[in-house]
Amino acid sequence: MPLPPAPTQRASRLTHKAFEEMSTEIESPTALVQIETKKFTQAAEPAVAAESKRATRPRKAQPSGIDPVVASAVTAPSVREPMPTKLAAVPAGRSKRRTGPSKLFVLDTNVLMHDPMSLFRFEEHDVFLPMIVLEELDGHKKGMTEVARNARQASRSLDALASAQGADLGQGSPLAATGHTDAMGQLFFQTQALDLSLPLALPQGKADNQILGVVKALGQMHAPREVVLVSKDINMRVKARALGLHAEDYQNDKTLEDGDLLYPGSLALPPDFWIRNGKTVESWQQGTHTFYRISGPIVPSLFMNQFVYFEAPGEPSLYARVTEIRGKTAVLRTLKDFNHQKNAIWGVTTRNREQNFAMNLLTDPDIDFVTLAGTAGSGKTLMALAAGLTQVLDDRRYTEIIMTRATVSVGEDIGFLPGTEEEKMGPWMGALDDNLEFLAKGDGGNSGEWGRAATNELIKSRIKIKSMNFMRGRTFMNKYVIIDEAQNLTPKQMKTLITRAGPGTKIICMGNLAQIDTPYLTEGSSGLTYAVDRFKGWAHGGHITLARGERSRLADFASDAL
Repeated sequence: MPLPPAPTQRASRLTHKAFEEMSTEIESPTALVQIETKKFTQAAEPAVAAESKRATRPRKAQPSGIDPVVASAVTAPSVREPMPTKLAAVPAGRSKRRTGPSKLFVLDTNVLMHDPMSLFRFEEHDVFLPMIVLEELDGHKKGMTEVARNARQASRSLDALASAQGADLGQGSPLAATGHTDAMGQLFFQTQALDLSLPLALPQGKADNQILGVVKALGQMHAPREVVLVSKDINMRVKARALGLHAEDYQNDKTLEDGDLLYPGSLALPPDFWIRNGKTVESWQQGTHTFYRISGPIVPSLFMNQFVYFEAPGEPSLYARVTEIRGKTAVLRTLKDFNHQKNAIWGVTTRNREQNFAMNLLTDPDIDFVTLAGTAGSGKTLMALAAGLTQVLDDRRYTEIIMTRATVSVGEDIGFLPGTEEEKMGPWMGALDDNLEFLAKGDGGNSGEWGRAATNELIKSRIKIKSMNFMRGRTFMNKYVIIDEAQNLTPKQMKTLITRAGPGTKIICMGNLAQIDTPYLTEGSSGLTYAVDRFKGWAHGGHITLARGERSRLADFASDAL
């Protein structure tokens, strides 16, 4: 078999077209298939001759000019035949992604500043950039903000595409030229003036109106091809639709379309679970836990460290966690009951089922990453602090507690704050102070003023308050890290914080997706949603959504009614 030609580019920059050409050349050598088949037919010749004696119908005559051995190679099954079929399936899998004619997407500047990799998210469709978009990118690239950083990254990507080998700014530059093989379309720059005919009510000097004029001109030039404007600006999309133009929001940054689809972390077993599976369930005792090995149609829907529960009137309840999934079976392990006073953590007992699930995750040394979502007053911060103090001061499992949060204010900013890093973060840590005050009392209410002061000093010496602005490059070893108000973080910020974890570190992310204060962030694009979805099913991570508030009856009613 002849060897495929050596690639002229680096392997990481090889496009999908090169793979198709190589697979086509590998399919061509038919001599190898005939040789292997010839050996097969020679070995099978006596069996074929024996069968012909028993046959009642005459065999069809072979066409003239064809060697009988080669003819039998065509009809006889061959061991080598599937080889070219498998190779040909590679480009066929790519072509299935085309569900219709490719579109031409015109990107607004805010899309590139929101996600600098958005150029490569449109699969087989083409991307067009108006000249005014490059001007706006140039105007926003200065500074240390996230927007400026994204603008610089987008400019570098555009420069790499424009300077790639064989790139033609007028005829289009392949988006896969820089190694992003998922992007099979082309990038077009505006290289000539277009007829920007817009209503007089829209001033021509505004950048948004110029982009709308480009979209309208492209729609007339490339008809009947669909030209779509992609923008994060709601008002611009409204204006585009008013002009009869097709406009869409940039959806690739959203992990979920609906916040209700968020992975809850728990699953209720059906009422007839024991009736259907009682005979096939295996159980055994190990220490203080009971293990159950189950099978059936419910297993494919389970995830690692997902909680399952069975509650039915007149029958014993079951609360367990999935600790192993192997094939069509799963292993459940019963939980420790933190509702009982004997299992209280730093004087705190759980009050409902979901809080008990969360406390089992927080106190398990094999779980490195925990996400807690829930309404206001559901006990997220209190349980995380109680579990952290127990494992730092009593169990000596971690050296200290590090707490941080997104400094996004609900109302107007109060300005600069004086003092050190911890003093500046003090006003943002009111929830920490409130919970520490509750935990410091505990059962030691009769220890006197001196005892309470000593307890407070001991607790505060093991809790460090850090700002997220100085997390880059740090490594936390044997630390218990709490990230509060995580719903206000972007996916990029969440990745930056989680990757700070070193050996022996546990990270807890908490937040309420109904209280997002960061502009341009929704429930579907929040960093908390992103982390829950990506860590779902990981053997050392767990999530639970706390369903009920326990702060007070007033707070619980206000959370539902307002």
